[in-house]
Amino acid sequence: MQKNDLIIVTIEDMTTEGEGIGKVEGFPFFIKDSIIGDNIQAKIVKMKKTYGYARVEKILTPSINRVQPACDVARQCGGCQLQAMAYSQQLEFKRNKVKNNLKRIGGFQEIEVLPVIGMEHPWRYRNKTQVPFGMDKTGNIVAGFYAGRTHNIIDHEDCLLAPEINRKIIEIIKNYMKQYKIRPYDEKSQQGIVRHVLIRQGYTTGEIMVCLVINRKSLPKAEQLVEQLKQIPGMTSISYNINCENTNVILGETVVTLYGPSYITDFIGTIQYQISPQSFFQVNPIQTEKLYETALKYAGLTGNEIVWDLYCGIGTITLFLAQKAKMVYGVEIVEPAIQDARKNAEINQIQNAEFYVGRAEDILPEKYKKEQIKADVIVVDPPRKGCEQTLLETILQMQPKRIVYVSCDSATLARDLKYLCKEQYQIEKIQPVDMFPEGVHVETVALLTRKAQ
Repeated sequence: MQKNDLIIVTIEDMTTEGEGIGKVEGFPFFIKDSIIGDNIQAKIVKMKKTYGYARVEKILTPSINRVQPACDVARQCGGCQLQAMAYSQQLEFKRNKVKNNLKRIGGFQEIEVLPVIGMEHPWRYRNKTQVPFGMDKTGNIVAGFYAGRTHNIIDHEDCLLAPEINRKIIEIIKNYMKQYKIRPYDEKSQQGIVRHVLIRQGYTTGEIMVCLVINRKSLPKAEQLVEQLKQIPGMTSISYNINCENTNVILGETVVTLYGPSYITDFIGTIQYQISPQSFFQVNPIQTEKLYETALKYAGLTGNEIVWDLYCGIGTITLFLAQKAKMVYGVEIVEPAIQDARKNAEINQIQNAEFYVGRAEDILPEKYKKEQIKADVIVVDPPRKGCEQTLLETILQMQPKRIVYVSCDSATLARDLKYLCKEQYQIEKIQPVDMFPEGVHVETVALLTRKAQ
């Protein structure tokens, strides 16, 4: 077998990234856009010594779990890897992903993983969208989403995961750029002005934020753009962000507000939050409430506990916990996020939450060493890379009654749980929550308790 050969293959399994796996004469192929049960004709695109990659040419017999993708650019766009799979099977795929990582990486053979908490309507759930702008080969302005593993923009203004109003906003920006001959940014030449637009919408409040990311210090004809955008019902904040660097990082450090306040507000449960362009805020508000309610339930608070919330962001989980704890301490490395967290505590009149700026891996060990701080409950919500070992060591030394680990990557979760459960702790519950329907990622909440000594 070699590149460009056609093969007939039945998909028997899937990778954690959503690629189908099928074998031809025992030789495995990874095939994007296929799901378990599909019998397909595929073209080989790359051969390695022990495996190959292929592309779907024709579906000969579809899986019983295959559905027609709702989006007409689902295959080209890199955002929705599971859109051809029935939603009930997406949830089972994610449950198995968590289960397999706990077994393979963590060595937890008999741990029950609860059914994934899914959505009743798994569409139009994103409260934040970042849309790149560019130029096609004929000189037309395009805006949409990157094709999988590339920076080629697929011109598509209406993502089915985002609010419908985004289409109108992108249309206005495109027309403004055409009218005033404002060119989109070109990555190769590093010329042009408009790089991205960031759109946020408050799920509860309906407030809308538009922030253009630009490759210069000011936005030409900004007043004219503001005049058009503010006609949209709910438009609350319009700004631009300056990013003149040759980088894949979307946002620069400086934001200039053109209209309204520099933030929008929204609620999770009864807690109100101010959200700026640079704030980290979970993108799925419906599922975020379920995620945080699970974390709060697992924390088992009675009103007498000291809680540490590590990687706290703008205080989303911290303020949730503060409703039922004696005192909560939040730690976050991003200073503007901590400023937002303090503001959010003030807005909600929460006085039993205190925040520290710095790496959790530095702050907690230092405070434990110097001040012998205590914790009844420790909550961690780290980035994909998980927790550093120095932090895990300090958590073990502090001996909290409960550890609640909120994870966006079940592989690093399994690794860290293996370390925490060597001697002192045991897993009580593992609850996945589907924050990203149609995509492969899944959030997981794990409850650990101290073993009886």
